Amino acid sequence: METSEPTTSATPFDITVAGPSSHPMVTVNGEIDVATSPRLRTELTALVARGADELTIEFGGVTFVDSSGLGVLVAIYKRLREDGKGRVHIVGAQPSVRKVFEITGLESALLDG
Repeated sequence: METSEPTTSATPFDITVAGPSSHPMVTVNGEIDVATSPRLRTELTALVARGADELTIEFGGVTFVDSSGLGVLVAIYKRLREDGKGRVHIVGAQPSVRKVFEITGLESALLDG
């Protein structure tokens, strides 16, 4: 009896940060899901803790986002908005990812352009 091992084609996930600490550019690549959203949460929370009051998040390389990823983004958005001046800008989202923001009603709060 032959058995085959399941193959996984996990999309590599990475986050890079550049720019000033008050308004960093965060570039995200890959899928944002239950497996990767904790890493995104950790990175964004650390940036805010270090003084970022405005985050630009480049989503051109994001191929998928699920509810856990949206939860991370909404939590950071709310945290920055607590004092009324912080902001999250998500730029470069692919059409399939933009659609998720549109369906959930988050487009106007988070997406730029």
